[in-house]
Amino acid sequence: MGSTAWDDDGLARLAAVVAGHVERGNAEGVAWLVARHGEVHAGATGVLQAGGDAAVGRDSIFRISSMTKPVTAVAALTLVEECRLRLDDPVDTWLPEIAEPRVLADPAGPLEATVPAERSITLRDLLTFRAGTGWDFTATGPQPVMAAGAEAGLGAGPPAPAGPPGPDEWMRRFGALPLSYQPGERWMYHTSADVLGVLVARVAGRPLGDVLAERIFEPLGMADTGFHVPAGSLDRFGACHMIDPGTGEVAVYDPPDGQWARPPAFPGGGAGLVSTVDDFHAFADMLRGGGTGKGRRILSRPSVQLMTTDHLTPAQVATAGPDPDGSLGWGFGLAVRIARRGPQSVGTYGWDGGLGSSWANDPAEDVTGVVLSTRMWGSPEGTTLVTDFWTAAYAALGD
Repeated sequence: MGSTAWDDDGLARLAAVVAGHVERGNAEGVAWLVARHGEVHAGATGVLQAGGDAAVGRDSIFRISSMTKPVTAVAALTLVEECRLRLDDPVDTWLPEIAEPRVLADPAGPLEATVPAERSITLRDLLTFRAGTGWDFTATGPQPVMAAGAEAGLGAGPPAPAGPPGPDEWMRRFGALPLSYQPGERWMYHTSADVLGVLVARVAGRPLGDVLAERIFEPLGMADTGFHVPAGSLDRFGACHMIDPGTGEVAVYDPPDGQWARPPAFPGGGAGLVSTVDDFHAFADMLRGGGTGKGRRILSRPSVQLMTTDHLTPAQVATAGPDPDGSLGWGFGLAVRIARRGPQSVGTYGWDGGLGSSWANDPAEDVTGVVLSTRMWGSPEGTTLVTDFWTAAYAALGD
């Protein structure tokens, strides 16, 4: 009797769709994985660097950028379960740099015009990206706090781990800036995850990379996931490419021996990790398993359920949510689908990486998908490669 998890013809079409994007020049190389009912299928196509001949394999290492965010959130929740952090307590004790934040009187106004924050920032604010700081996806005018953060070397553009200073100096510079909105008021992207990473490290008393390795990567066998690629693994690590806005030609954003080839001063909890499709599947499968993967318990089932539940109010989703069409809410470090706009079921959770990656778990269909590529996104809307990967993956369901 054949499998009811996947349709063989559909899987062949999925592989052909991904390969077609490489053939048409939409990416240099791609690795992908789908899993359902315990049945895993994976593929790889293309090369690690434009003009090169080193082929992408299932074990190739990619920059997963913002797919780092849910990993950092899981680490924070392990500390909550140990009662070393509490969701609704202020983070002032551990992050004194932001103990008495100021807030811009006008989010687009001058940095000097501020009012006191109405309350302290909490761990829940950081996990749900409602700490009052970060990118406003809906802003059409200036975002002065983010511009000031870029000038201060806090890493406000595409991931660039060689740029920001170490965690203590990063927090000192960050704490000198006001918030754009009151804590809890509005969903704003990215920066909360970097602050969360510093918090996790300080509470654990260990560098963030060590905390993630000890609490997540080593128990789950994620041997190729971390904040840099060791010298002995660089032959499996490709370049990250981009389209040069001036010429329209493919250019290298970061070479294999570039910024991820050595440990960063600031291990970014928002976008710093590298990984493989199988490593990230181990992380995703742990969440699908209610917090347990590879026979090791990382989180409790209630913590996973809390993490993968939408925490935004309807007004916050409508005003400035993760997706302009209002179909996504936000849990802890990841998006949660609250309206069906394509094949993914309501309740699907996951997130993407702007350097060319996407992951989601769909509990209703028992589907996990991971796709990693060598091509940076050209806009927040993503790429046709990612869209077509998900379309073809769902079209390959066996029932």
